[in-house]
Amino acid sequence: MKNYFTSFTNNQSFIYKILLFILSTGLIMYLLPKGGQFKYNFQKGKPWQYENLYAPFSFTIKKSEAAIEEEKKLIYENNTPYFEVDTSKVTASKALFLSYLNKNDSITGTKDINGKLIGARIIDELYTYGITNKKHSFLPDKIIYLKNGNELQEIGYNQLIYYGDLETIVISMFDEYETKPTSFLLDLLLNVLTSNVTLDSDLTASVILARIEKINPNRGVIDKGSRIIAKGEVVEGDKFQILNSYKAVFQSQVWSKSNYNWLLLGYSLLISLVFLMLFLFMKNYRKEIFLDNNKMTFILFNVVFMVFITALVVQYDAKLVYITPLCILPLVLKAFFDARLGLFVHVLTILLLGFTVPNSFEFLFLQTIAGMVTILTVSELYKRANLFISVGQITFVYILGYFAFFIIQEGNVEMIQWDYFLYFILCGLLTLFSFPLIYIYEKIFGLVSDVSLLELSDTNSKLLKELSNKAPGTFHHSLNVANLAEAAANEIGANAMLTRVGALYHDIGKMTNPTYFTENQISSINSHDELDPKESAEIIIDHVIKGIEIAKKNKLPDRIIDFIRTHHGTSLVYYFYNKESEKIGAVNKADFSYPGPTPFSKETAILMMADSVEAASKSLKEPTSSKLDSFVENIIDNQLNQGQFLNANITLKEIQKIKKVLKKKLNNMYHLRVEYPQ
Repeated sequence: MKNYFTSFTNNQSFIYKILLFILSTGLIMYLLPKGGQFKYNFQKGKPWQYENLYAPFSFTIKKSEAAIEEEKKLIYENNTPYFEVDTSKVTASKALFLSYLNKNDSITGTKDINGKLIGARIIDELYTYGITNKKHSFLPDKIIYLKNGNELQEIGYNQLIYYGDLETIVISMFDEYETKPTSFLLDLLLNVLTSNVTLDSDLTASVILARIEKINPNRGVIDKGSRIIAKGEVVEGDKFQILNSYKAVFQSQVWSKSNYNWLLLGYSLLISLVFLMLFLFMKNYRKEIFLDNNKMTFILFNVVFMVFITALVVQYDAKLVYITPLCILPLVLKAFFDARLGLFVHVLTILLLGFTVPNSFEFLFLQTIAGMVTILTVSELYKRANLFISVGQITFVYILGYFAFFIIQEGNVEMIQWDYFLYFILCGLLTLFSFPLIYIYEKIFGLVSDVSLLELSDTNSKLLKELSNKAPGTFHHSLNVANLAEAAANEIGANAMLTRVGALYHDIGKMTNPTYFTENQISSINSHDELDPKESAEIIIDHVIKGIEIAKKNKLPDRIIDFIRTHHGTSLVYYFYNKESEKIGAVNKADFSYPGPTPFSKETAILMMADSVEAASKSLKEPTSSKLDSFVENIIDNQLNQGQFLNANITLKEIQKIKKVLKKKLNNMYHLRVEYPQ
């Protein structure tokens, strides 16, 4: 049992990666659409590149979306609206008219029998079909249904009376009776008449909806054995629609109970193959990331997250797939790692998405090109203007690519879908969300980006201010080392920002005992004079450990702590080692050696060289150009011979370039010129 536990402990990182691999594969499989993959690729307007295709089974021809939309349009245009009649208002208006007329007769003492009869007849005639107070956009001869309780009456829309036209209509009706109404009678009629017909919108809409639901999505049948399309025949019109119908039926039939397990096996193999390529790339070319489970989790999380977002969008509306800001993925990965890794992961993610999106070739092409543009254009992300410029370029590439695909497929621009341009613009705007997303990822996964490095490089930060107050000499030394290291990093293409920040913080451990380091001694009194060489060496060596403790206390990123941990590697504290050797003879080197580890990246190796050269250069009493050159050569060659750079991914050629930069910068710092012969 103990052996099993020991084996598990020793291989827990490997086991974690296997679980991560399986989990990622399973999640992607779950997000994939439940349908088989059509084995033919075709594009509208392009020739059929395969052999003659015959129907393996009978299937119905689906109507195109345009045809279905046309049918819906006809239903809306030809629908018969329903109007509801309120008959109670007829009786009320008539009674009110007679009541007011009788009151007037009693006041005047005369009876207008003729006006009463004509007025009552006019009311009856006006309410024959009804009065409406709202004008609709229907044509005058539009047939409508007049609903009175459970009875329906079919009339023309122009047979309804519009309330606004009542005065004109009433006067003309009096003319028909060859009489002229008094102003009282006319006003009375206009006041008692009310609208009693309204459009029943709910009933009209429900009837339209019912008719739309009855639309037959099919328009014909292709019998088994019939030729669908011949080789070389252009895919357009009916052929295009028949192929789409065949594709839909094929995919639905393939994903059946009998084939379910086989399809799952096929999908799992393809997805596993994609993730296997990712793991192999990491293992062979990004080993430091591969060994870090946190970083591997971060990368795979981003891949699954992008597939998840895209799958949701496709499920909602496939047309909106280009709104998904997939370029965030390479942008984020480049911010935390490097451009090559960002592009590689982006391409693999796009391959996975090819299972979920329509027009997969067009999608793959556009997204791959956009990813390349992202990698090539986005630099120095901490500069906000760069992000906006890059997003603009990405959006332009999307629009240009879509436009090119459309004119290839259609041969013209008459039917171009302009809403896609809006989708690309929205995609570009959503890509700007990468800035806060990087910040969120930093907090969740403990990573560091150039944006954070920029903040850390501020010499007014709390920790660097404390360093300048407690150990001003060390602070000045760190600034000089930062300048040297940054220039060297730029020369060999390393991360200059990371190198500079690492150099600024590499000696923060000296704050605990600043006077024990020569750069902070302001008098001729040396604190080491009263100590044993071994004790002095312990204090000197201890600044690395103290620096790590201070860095962790102030929550500095691990990538910065690596500079503190490795800037002396496993080198000796030579001064006190020699002093002890002179004193007692044989000395244990381990007592005078830094704990290490040695530098394991280009950036940490550069810091070791720059730190050693800058510190040792202060010991030169009369520095000259030739002295400095040989000085730099000796120090770095000595580090090289000690094996300090064996774990760093740095070449001899790059070391020579670093030497050249350090020599030049030191000569500038000391304001030296080339020595002239005597």
